[in-house]
Amino acid sequence: MPAVQLLLLACLVGGVGARTAQFQKANDQSGRCQYTFRVASPSESSCPEQDQAMSAIQELQRDSRDQRATLEATKARLSSLEAVLHRLTSGQPTGPLEAQQGLQKELEALRREREQLETQTRELESAFSNLVRDKSALEEEKRQLQAENEDLARRLESSSQEVASLRRGQCPQAHSSSQDVPSGSREVAKWNLENVDFQELKSELTEVPASQILKEGLSGHPRSEEEGTGCGELVWVGEPVTLRTAETITGKYGVWMRDPQAAYPYTRETTWRIDTVGTDIRQVFEYDLSGQFAQGYPSKVHVLPRPLESTGAVVYRGSLYFQAAESRTLLRYDLRTETLQAEKEIPGAGYHGQFPYSWGGYTDIDLAVDETGLWVIYSTEAAKGAIVLSKLNPETLELEQTWETNIRKQSVANAFIICGTLYTVSSYSSPDATVNFAYDTGTGSSKALTIPFKNRYKYSSMIDYNPLERKLFAWDNFNMVTYDVKLSRM
Repeated sequence: MPAVQLLLLACLVGGVGARTAQFQKANDQSGRCQYTFRVASPSESSCPEQDQAMSAIQELQRDSRDQRATLEATKARLSSLEAVLHRLTSGQPTGPLEAQQGLQKELEALRREREQLETQTRELESAFSNLVRDKSALEEEKRQLQAENEDLARRLESSSQEVASLRRGQCPQAHSSSQDVPSGSREVAKWNLENVDFQELKSELTEVPASQILKEGLSGHPRSEEEGTGCGELVWVGEPVTLRTAETITGKYGVWMRDPQAAYPYTRETTWRIDTVGTDIRQVFEYDLSGQFAQGYPSKVHVLPRPLESTGAVVYRGSLYFQAAESRTLLRYDLRTETLQAEKEIPGAGYHGQFPYSWGGYTDIDLAVDETGLWVIYSTEAAKGAIVLSKLNPETLELEQTWETNIRKQSVANAFIICGTLYTVSSYSSPDATVNFAYDTGTGSSKALTIPFKNRYKYSSMIDYNPLERKLFAWDNFNMVTYDVKLSRM
C-alpha cells in the first residue's frame, strides 16, 4: 500500500505542470465522503504496470538519498560556519583566520618586494639620468679640449713663425764662420722645434714686457696679430660661445675670471666666479679645471672678509682685486693665503650709483687687465661723468698714471682694455650692439667705431679682456660666454 501511495504521489508531482485537472467529491459505498483529484500525465498515455511503478519508486528513492546527502553536506557546512562564527565572536583563533593571517603576511612581503623593485627602478632611472648628464658634460669637455688643442696648434705654428723671424732678423751671424761668431751663437741656428730649447724660448717670449710689445715686436719691427703675439687695434669680435649658465636668481648677473699671469697652485684653466645679485656678496667660487667650471662643481669656495660691489672684479697674479661695497675703496685679496694684502681709496671716484654704466648695477668702479697690467675705470665729479682711466700698481694699488677721456660713462654699457686702449660697448641689451668708441692711452685720442657685438641673451652685465687667451669674457643674463677677437697690424 505505501508503494501505491508513493506512486500516486509521483503521479501527482509529475502532473503539477499539466494544463487539465479534475476534482470530485462524493460518498463511497459505505456512505463516507470521499474527495477525488485527477491530473492527466503530460508524457504517459496510460498508467504504468507494477514493474514500471517499482522502477519509478526506486528512482525516486535514489533521488531522495542524493538529496538527503546534499542536505547533510549542507548541514555540515552550516555547522562549520556556526563554529567559526562562535570562535570569532568569542575571540578564539580559528583555522581560517590563521590562514588569512598567513595570506596577509605573504601579501605584505609581496608589497615590500614591489616597493624594493620600485626603489631599484627609481635608482636605475636616476643613475641613467646621471650617466646621460655626465656623457653630455664629457662631450662638452671633449669639445673644449679639441678647441684648446686647435688653439695650441695655432700657437705652435705662430711660435714657429716667430722662431723663423728671429733667425732672419736677429741672428744672421749664425751663418758666418766660426771665428766671427761669439761663443754660444751657433746654438741659435741649430734650434729644433721638437726639443726642450724651444720650450725655453717660448717662456722667454712670454716674459717680454707688454709695454715694449706695444711699440715693436720681438724682431724689432711692428707686426700684426697674424704673427701670434704683440698688440694692435681691435677690428673684429666673434660670436659668443656659452660655457656655463647660472642655476639661481643670484646669477642673473655676475663676474667670472681667469688669471692671465697664473702661478702655482693655479693654472690657465683655473676659473673664479662670483654671483653678484644681493646685498652682501662675499662668496667666490673656484674651479681647478675648465670641466669643473662647465659642470658647476667648484673645488673651493672663498668667503671674502669684506663684501664686494658689482661686477668689476678681476684676478691677476694670484690675487682678486675688487671694490669694497658702498665705498670707493679697492682691495687686493690673496687667493693662496686668503688674506687682504692691500687697500686703496680712489680719490674722488664715484661709487654706489653715482657714475655707473648704462645698465646700472652700481658699476661705478670697474677693474681691468690687459697686456700692460692692471687698470681701473671710473669717473669723478671733476670729470663731469666722463670715463677716467688709471694704471694701478698691482702690489700697493697706488695710481701710477691717469687719463681723462671724453666718453660719458653712463652713455655706454660696458668697457674693456686691450693693449692700453679703452673700448666701450654701445648697449647691454640690444642683440646687435657695437663696440662704439676707442680711447688710446698712448696718444690720448679717441675715435668712434662700429664693430658688431652680439648680446645673445640681451643683458650683458660684465665684459672683460683676458690677454692670455686673447678673448673677451662676458656675463650675459645668467650665461657665462666668451668672444674671440682680432687685432689689426700696428
